[in-house]
Amino acid sequence: MVLIRILKSWEIPEHQTTPETAFLSRRRFLKTAIAAGIGATVLPMGGCKSETNSDSLSELIQNTTPLANIPRNPNFIEGDRPITEQSFASRYNNFYEFGGTKSIWKSAQSLPTENWKIEVGGLVKNPRIYDIDEIQTQFPLEERIYRLRCVEAWAMVVPWIGFPMKRFIEAVEPTSAAKFVRFTSFYDPEITPGPGFHLGTLPWPYTESLRIEEMANELAFFATGIYGRTLPKQHGAPLRMVIPWKYGFKGAKSIVKIEFLAEQPATYWNTLVPSEYDFEANVNPTKPHPRWSQATERIVDTGPALSWKRQPTLPYNGYGEWVANLYST
Repeated sequence: MVLIRILKSWEIPEHQTTPETAFLSRRRFLKTAIAAGIGATVLPMGGCKSETNSDSLSELIQNTTPLANIPRNPNFIEGDRPITEQSFASRYNNFYEFGGTKSIWKSAQSLPTENWKIEVGGLVKNPRIYDIDEIQTQFPLEERIYRLRCVEAWAMVVPWIGFPMKRFIEAVEPTSAAKFVRFTSFYDPEITPGPGFHLGTLPWPYTESLRIEEMANELAFFATGIYGRTLPKQHGAPLRMVIPWKYGFKGAKSIVKIEFLAEQPATYWNTLVPSEYDFEANVNPTKPHPRWSQATERIVDTGPALSWKRQPTLPYNGYGEWVANLYST
């Protein structure tokens, strides 16, 4: 007897995944001054164009190590589009600690990832400080192919390597009083200067937060690798959040601290511009950003940004069957 599995709306057939070849790109961005209670900053709005200069794949993934024999989770072979080319995804990155444009991958190489520690505390029975090597051995790694949807209305498909956040919850054992989890990113003003232009004080370090029920969802993921290797620094090495039903800014990079809390904490973008970046930040095509529509998205590709394929945005980025029950309708 032959079993045939019908792909769900968010799954990508294996034959549609794209091999790793070189693409050239650099971001063209629109600067817009935003008034905020703590000052004003300039935020970029997506755009990318081909350029004559090139960087080899080895440069783009420098400081990484191949990850052998990592199983691909068959339940998470993503939707209806090919995996984004590695060399393209590796140089089109948001990492605000290193700047406000997409071309931060070279600057991000100054991130010091040796002897990386992650402090876990707050309302947990097992507070401790993890070494990144301990995390990679304690929690079995797997590959998941997820959609990535930026609040700037562009999208990728990325093969992450890591482990479900619910496994981490099981290890640290939050108390019944824990309702939220705060994730804090690495920050050192000498290394992570932030955007090149801003007015006022920015709310460093970068923090993000989830309700504990969101963190316990099967989709919520800690990534330690990408494209079969450990994370490059521009992707948020050595540990980052991947929350595929939310806009990308909810995924804190280069995490140094995880705290389980009773009250909802402040987060970076929600503090900076609450009218544009809400705490929940679920992908929602019917809720426009104040400066652009979220009804459609552009698939990151080679060539001028305006020529990128545009397609409808899916509620919860196509993951509604997994997460819609977490939210009131």
